[in-house]
Amino acid sequence: MAKSRLHDLAARGQSIWFDTLSRDLVRTGELKRMMEEDAVTGVTSNPTIFQKALSSGDAYDEDLKKLLEQTDDPTEIFFSLALQDIREACDVLKPAYDASSGVDGYVSMEVEPGIAYDTERTFEQARWISTEVERPNLYVKIPATQAGLPAIEDSIAHGTSINITLIFSLARYEAVVEAYLRGLERLVAGGGDPSKVASVASFFVSRVDTEADKRLQAVGHPELQGKLAIANAKLAYQHYLRSFAGPRWEFLEGKGATKQRCLWASTSTKNPDYRDVMYVEELIGPETVNTMPLETIQAFQEHGEIRGDTVVEGVGEAEQLLQQLADAGVDYDDVVETLEAEGVQKFADSFGEIVESIRAKRGTLAAA
Repeated sequence: MAKSRLHDLAARGQSIWFDTLSRDLVRTGELKRMMEEDAVTGVTSNPTIFQKALSSGDAYDEDLKKLLEQTDDPTEIFFSLALQDIREACDVLKPAYDASSGVDGYVSMEVEPGIAYDTERTFEQARWISTEVERPNLYVKIPATQAGLPAIEDSIAHGTSINITLIFSLARYEAVVEAYLRGLERLVAGGGDPSKVASVASFFVSRVDTEADKRLQAVGHPELQGKLAIANAKLAYQHYLRSFAGPRWEFLEGKGATKQRCLWASTSTKNPDYRDVMYVEELIGPETVNTMPLETIQAFQEHGEIRGDTVVEGVGEAEQLLQQLADAGVDYDDVVETLEAEGVQKFADSFGEIVESIRAKRGTLAAA
């Protein structure tokens, strides 16, 4: 089999994950094909992705009929259906997990978005999902809200692997790294094995430009548009390099701990004026993950360019850009706070649509 552009990207130390999950993807063999032909070694899901999968086609109808005989609780039904998809995807990706010694091969399942601001419920649900799926290559996704941070630390301390999602700000990313390190330290202090727990920090990219560009247009600084998202991610990677080095990290690594890799999420280009693979090409670097939707995977396979480890290029310019934004009257902190709130709300809205889809399906199946 001929190697592809994505295989070349993976050879530089960046993992390619697929930002979609559905029953058809797993059961038709499409995921396995993408592992072979597109170098895919992981899958992420969220309420929006599951909403699309559940509301289209009839792949879930048979299981839905059986579940409706046992319960009419749409949330319970959703988790029954979704967790089965997660288990099957974990099994398909297990070879990638084994081949990478537990670095890759993960499937991510998000906690219910309605509990994003409830620390205790988030922690309890993360533990419950982990127990229900019972696969070593599961990541439970927890949003990086202020309330999510202690739940992340507690989950890591109890040996649950976590994908921290909806990270937009550099300050919040630093807090996420700290939560991971403290969780590992507690796990080690309690006699646990840190080699059995892993984490990625999902730093959202394109949405940052969408929000910042709107504000830059309003204040008359179009020359700064399309730059903040990549600069933001590059500065986050610099913090990653600093955090996973030195005595504190070396002690944990000596106990078997693994680095919390940066994962670039939301990497499809929202603005048609921008190059459709810019959020891949500009963020290439070792020990990172890029999770891509299908259109981005296809676009990169067709015309993506690999120029080297671009994530470490232009760091000085990235720092300057933050000052330029402030000088232009765009408040970085307000941009990222807005994005976090919108991100949680979007997932909550999608979860509400999931509930309505299940109710609609219930009516359709009952009438059939």
